[in-house]
Amino acid sequence: MKKIKVNKDKCLGCGSCTFLYPEMFYLDEDGKAEVKEVKKIDEEKLQSAIDACAAEAIEVEEK
Repeated sequence: MKKIKVNKDKCLGCGSCTFLYPEMFYLDEDGKAEVKEVKKIDEEKLQSAIDACAAEAIEVEEK
């Protein structure tokens, strides 16, 4: 199981993760990316979002 989180201090709020994987990411009221709860992670979309993040703010922790 993976735990996905966004480092708010690094996030630029560009929205690339929300565009590439809207089922998992959204922009909160501060314009920073936030993670939604999902039942099943789409590994391909997640990797695309990680690769597209200019700030390298998406963190993945293996549980």
